[in-house]
Amino acid sequence: MELRQLHYLTVMAEEENLGRAARRLYVSQPALSYALKTLETELGVKLFDRHAGGVSPTPAGRDVIAEALLTVRQAERVTAAAERHTRGETGVLRVGFEASGAGELTTRARAEFARRHPGVRVAPKRYDWGQEADALRDGLADVAFVWLPNDLTGLTYEPVHTEPRVVGLPTGHPLASRDGVSVLEVKDEPLLWTRRAPRQWVDWWAVNPRPDGSAPVWGPTNDNVEEMLEQVAQGSAICFAPESMARYYARPDLSWVPLTDVEPLRVVLAWADGADGALVRGFARVVRELAAEV
Repeated sequence: MELRQLHYLTVMAEEENLGRAARRLYVSQPALSYALKTLETELGVKLFDRHAGGVSPTPAGRDVIAEALLTVRQAERVTAAAERHTRGETGVLRVGFEASGAGELTTRARAEFARRHPGVRVAPKRYDWGQEADALRDGLADVAFVWLPNDLTGLTYEPVHTEPRVVGLPTGHPLASRDGVSVLEVKDEPLLWTRRAPRQWVDWWAVNPRPDGSAPVWGPTNDNVEEMLEQVAQGSAICFAPESMARYYARPDLSWVPLTDVEPLRVVLAWADGADGALVRGFARVVRELAAEV
């Protein structure tokens, strides 16, 4: 018994006509008839009844065909698994991001990529302030959503996401209930910042200088998003963040208010130059498709 013969059975059962089945299988009708006769002899049962309109499975044939269909499908899965390896579509894809990444695009892209590539494990890698680009250059991530501004030297990248910025305030703050505030309305508030990111990155997030030429009032430093939010909640300082953080980091002791007069956050999808293997290309394709829907 050969897999080829079982495949013939499933097609004959679908077509119920040897001529049509032969054309679909790209074999001659006599060759198909001979293959069927050989298999019936080997199994010791009649699989099809022949009649003027074509062929119909016998009771034994229906049972054999059902098992043959399972075998053929399993063989197709074996072939598909091998082809995924050939195309480089198995393994682990490390996806870097910072804080809320590119908002919903980040989680949707990971989920859709995983659906299309069931043989690949998608490993999310979160990095602190401005470190996702370095992670790509150091080989710690395969692809990443990178917040701008950032040093993109040695990286291939494309814009994929834009979102407004907000100010994080403790819930008791006088501006916490506003629908929007100007950056000048909070210019005297201590602002959280970090020593871990490049100065260009810090100044852009701090809106330094402000539209009136003044500098921010620098508040405490922090090393990551959790430390930043704790200090805002306790009233030590305020913070500036992307709008998606209002959803991803919602807390009862924090209020997020839109900043009405600052440029939005821009996010690029990036990977190290020359490191665009099959998995990275596949992920980039998914991100492009989802970003285009917005």
